[in-house]
Amino acid sequence: MDTTQLLLTVVVTVLTILLSIIGVQVVFILAEFRKTIEKMNKIIDDAGQVSGGISHSVTGMTGMFEGIKTGLNLVNLFGRKKSKEEKE
Repeated sequence: MDTTQLLLTVVVTVLTILLSIIGVQVVFILAEFRKTIEKMNKIIDDAGQVSGGISHSVTGMTGMFEGIKTGLNLVNLFGRKKSKEEKE
């Protein structure tokens, strides 16, 4: 083998080894990226559940306040009725 062939063989071998190592590292990076995406998806799902729970709570509180408002309106209505009866 002359010098050119030897140098070409060494360069090809070194490049093959480097590209193999880079390929393995890319696989590891993609695996970590997949784990990160799964964690983000879980966080988003949990946030959706929390916001749904808050929505249900607010809806329940709104219903409670409407009930109190209706009750107070009834008390005021009966209070006015008694006041009119007392005046007559």
